[in-house]
Amino acid sequence: MGTAVIMLASLATQTDIAGAVVNPVLILGSMGLLLGLGLAFAARKLAVPTDPMVEKIDSLLPGANCGGCAFPGCKSFAEAVVKGEAPADGCVAASASINARIAEVVGAEVSDAVRKIALIHCNGGHSATEAFEYHGPRECRSAMLVMGGSKTCTYGCLGYGDCVTACPFNAIVIGENGIPEVSRENCTGCGKCVDACPRDIIELWPVNREVVVACASLDKGAFARKACTMACIGCRKCVKICPVEAIEVNDFLASIDPDKCINCGLCASDCPTGAILDNAPARPKAYIDGSCIGCTICAKVCPTKAISGELKERHNVDGDKCVGCGLCVPKCPKNSIRMLGALSYQRGEEFQV
Repeated sequence: MGTAVIMLASLATQTDIAGAVVNPVLILGSMGLLLGLGLAFAARKLAVPTDPMVEKIDSLLPGANCGGCAFPGCKSFAEAVVKGEAPADGCVAASASINARIAEVVGAEVSDAVRKIALIHCNGGHSATEAFEYHGPRECRSAMLVMGGSKTCTYGCLGYGDCVTACPFNAIVIGENGIPEVSRENCTGCGKCVDACPRDIIELWPVNREVVVACASLDKGAFARKACTMACIGCRKCVKICPVEAIEVNDFLASIDPDKCINCGLCASDCPTGAILDNAPARPKAYIDGSCIGCTICAKVCPTKAISGELKERHNVDGDKCVGCGLCVPKCPKNSIRMLGALSYQRGEEFQV
């Protein structure tokens, strides 16, 4: 009898324990279910209807959220396009075909502006002398805090790759000479690298302008050359040889106006230090066909004297002298001159003279 009482008491105890465990679980589960139903109801009741055009544009965008469009993200940019607050081709990371599709969604037109990519205004690298040996963090901003950087030139690239880290498209790498190299295919012109550079030597530059000043030094010629063998010394040779007055020298530093530059490359060939780079892999050549009337206008405007011929006779072009500047083309009254060859340089519609 005593044993039976003990067993009943034990069973009652186990039941109480089970109830103490199960009841809170049931209560919490019920509360969770009720809260979930409440949230679902609230989400449906308070949901903000989305514009299908915004969703369509957002789906077309690359989703990089790089901020190159001046909006915090791709969705914000899509909303701005639909509202008319941003151009349909405002996404710098999108291709021309994607921009055209976005423009089609909103019934807009795509501008014919030339795409821009990052340009590093420095080519010194290992050519620049070191003032001291730096052992701090391998970051440009950190290196700048130590006496303005280890290089004697206080304007040039430090080479630690803050721009490389900031680029969301893997378009920048440090080259063999210690200077960042920009991939024209991958660069979208978002400007992240421009903001990341503590030297302020990165600029967004038209992709179809191959001749660039790869220096940012404002030092006088002698000191600039001592700090870097490839520095601009302000000699003004480039100014004198430029056939379209596209170059100026201010504070001992040359600068090229991309709107005036015709990619002739004469300034680069005449630069004594190599501070001006000609990145054109090849150049088109002028060709004069049989409709030429020998007016001699083309010969007069040619900056390299590559065109010759007698008055009222068909003129000829010396291919070795022609730099493909195209100045002769619009001057010909009979449209007898065409630019031929060097398709890799012309890069399709991006080439302009």
